[in-house]
Amino acid sequence: MATARAPRRFCRCACFCTENLYVARYRLHVRFQGEQQLLRDYGRILRSRGCVSPKDFQELLGELEQEVERRQRLGQESAARKALISSSYHPARPDLYNTLQDEALAPEFLAAAEYSASPGADLEGLLQRLEMVSGEKRIYRLPVFTAPFCRALLEELEHFEQSDMPKGRPNTMNNYGVLLHELGLDEPLVTPLRERFLQPLMALLYPDCGGGWLDSHRAFVVKYALGQDRELGCHYDNAELTLNVALGKTFTGGALYFGGLFQAPSALARPLEVEHVVGQGILHRGGQLHGARPLGTGERWNLVIWLRASAVRNRLCPMCCRKPDLVDDDEGFGDGFTREEPTAVDVCMLT
Repeated sequence: MATARAPRRFCRCACFCTENLYVARYRLHVRFQGEQQLLRDYGRILRSRGCVSPKDFQELLGELEQEVERRQRLGQESAARKALISSSYHPARPDLYNTLQDEALAPEFLAAAEYSASPGADLEGLLQRLEMVSGEKRIYRLPVFTAPFCRALLEELEHFEQSDMPKGRPNTMNNYGVLLHELGLDEPLVTPLRERFLQPLMALLYPDCGGGWLDSHRAFVVKYALGQDRELGCHYDNAELTLNVALGKTFTGGALYFGGLFQAPSALARPLEVEHVVGQGILHRGGQLHGARPLGTGERWNLVIWLRASAVRNRLCPMCCRKPDLVDDDEGFGDGFTREEPTAVDVCMLT
């Protein structure tokens, strides 16, 4: 009798608690290992951005120490929220919790994915089936979801937002939104989207960045509105590749802007701006410097999927740019690292 295969275990890099901590008031990502290190590495830029008094610096230290503690508790607290939501939450759209159906996907997306998975498919043929936003930056766009599916997903997200269920914030830069694995939409929606459709697409578009070896993800919805989050500062994603889909509603402003691959934010001079189109997704490399302009009016909801390939990140953590110091994570996909030996593939390295 065949034995059941043990679930694959994913890990985090220990740098998760020390690297890439975002300080909103100073619009700065920092590495934090203590007071002296922070002052040595960031004292000058912090002073230039308004952290000038001892009180300012002590408040900043307190914020960073709280963020480190929050990250250390993150997995345990996320698992507790997911369990409570699973047992107590009543969805507005229970149909969304069934396995993703082709009818939810735009015909253009289905055609591009079907072509990508066909024998003899190549990049030139795929590029005829989507929009090239920037050949130099390798940014592409194509419709992903139908309008009815976007409306249904928004209805569910708003219903959850208005409920009394606990909610984890998507990341340190977005304070409004939903983590899809906590809501229970990872397995029926995001995993089949990655495995059936995004994998063949990304294998052709980004073979050098792990596009053919995607084996995990982190998916969340972000919300921008007046009086809440309105914009997003320059950053990189903790992912090899990213899909960003505008779900709605009605809004002005909020365009994405892009710099170079692993470009320093301070060197950003003439970014490429890309307007959101509801139902359409923007594909880019996680290391592409990017941000979002301030929202003008209305509300903007976006589904963001960080796509990860352990064959890439097991070699080099994209956050600390070192060989990852692995920490077991019992919650979902962790940060996409595994203890398995890296696959022998030619992939882009973080430089």
